[in-house]
Amino acid sequence: MGILDVAFSNDRRWIRVGDWFEVTRKPRSLRPADYETLPFVPMEAIPQGGAYEPRYDSKPGSIIRSGTYFEKGDLLIAKITPSFENGKQAWADKLPTSFGYATTEVIPLRPKVSGADRRLLFFYLLHPEIRDYVSERMEGSTGRQRVPEQVLLNLPYPEFSPEEQRAIADALEKIIQQVGLEERSAKTAEELKRAAMRELFTRGLRGEPQKETEIGPVPESWAAIPVAQLGVVKGGKRMPKGVSLVRENTGRPYIRVTDFKDHSVRDEGILFVPVGYEDVIRRYRISSKDVYISIAGSIGLVGQVPEHLDDANLTENAAKIVFERDDVLPRYVMYALASDACQEQIGRATSKNAQPKLALSRIEQILVPFPPMLEEQKEVVSVLDAIGRKIDLHRKKRAVLEELFKALLHKLMTGEIRVDELDLSALEGAGADSGEVAA
Repeated sequence: MGILDVAFSNDRRWIRVGDWFEVTRKPRSLRPADYETLPFVPMEAIPQGGAYEPRYDSKPGSIIRSGTYFEKGDLLIAKITPSFENGKQAWADKLPTSFGYATTEVIPLRPKVSGADRRLLFFYLLHPEIRDYVSERMEGSTGRQRVPEQVLLNLPYPEFSPEEQRAIADALEKIIQQVGLEERSAKTAEELKRAAMRELFTRGLRGEPQKETEIGPVPESWAAIPVAQLGVVKGGKRMPKGVSLVRENTGRPYIRVTDFKDHSVRDEGILFVPVGYEDVIRRYRISSKDVYISIAGSIGLVGQVPEHLDDANLTENAAKIVFERDDVLPRYVMYALASDACQEQIGRATSKNAQPKLALSRIEQILVPFPPMLEEQKEVVSVLDAIGRKIDLHRKKRAVLEELFKALLHKLMTGEIRVDELDLSALEGAGADSGEVAA
């Protein structure tokens, strides 16, 4: 049952948000110009999807002509589309002063009764059904609609005792903290991977002396070899004019640049060649042993398609490098093309027209830092793949935790389960300190 179905069914006690919270108003006597500087929160400084604290910029009080007054501890709810739909909201818990100003496109809320937990309202407003309910009541012209204050204040809200509010908020916060930890861990691993790539493609793994080349320092036994000497560069193919890709799985997937992700291909959103057109573009397929490189749009993305998408058709906005040499490991070349030395070359080789594009002939000329021994290529790949698996693991854990948060948010707020029935001991000590939640 939906959360609002429960709210309107009278099976339990529900109140209005406005019974416990109110919109913060600026004192009439306060003049921003009387202050040398004041914290200011623009819309872009408000996080979305579970992070608490916004970024606080500083503005001279004399230039603040408009803005939304708020106080330390207030919730800042973005009221304009699409910011509201995207879950942009914040809790000004660590505001460095007693008050500040924000974009005019937020509604500041604060408790007006003792025991009303701000965190619980913060989480409640992240519920997709609540967002949809409020969005349907936005006012204004298409594309610039806003949430009226009264819509938020009239929103049904479950009535819990202060102890229950705190316990539910603690449980949900614990999950959000772990989500933040996994996100930070993934970012740390990504930074490690970038650092490892810089080290590996300039120093190698054998402790060799370095030599200077056209693309910078490389190990003494390595060489800077053009792509054309390592493999054959071939283009992809667009569908015939007037023929559209389909969502139905016809057995012939078509890989677009938007499908490229993390040196691989994301499964969600894959489109397919319609039945009857397989032979029209049959020569433009990519093998899992090839390396793709985007040549239009987001230029320079490199990777390999997973085995279950082997022999898929490839977009005209990407090229593939086909390898036939036994002493060349395709995955090594993929990682090398993602290195700073090769990405800089790709940037220089990209045409500077209104629609930038990377020509196939320019790809052939890209110089790759290349070790002659296949075994060393394998060792480099092994190191980078291991870090990649760690990044993927953190991302998967985050996704699982986000789904857990959504499920528990719904069940706890509707009373389907009670907080004392939960066992979140596996998360004990895993998150950050209370109130420190990462985006």
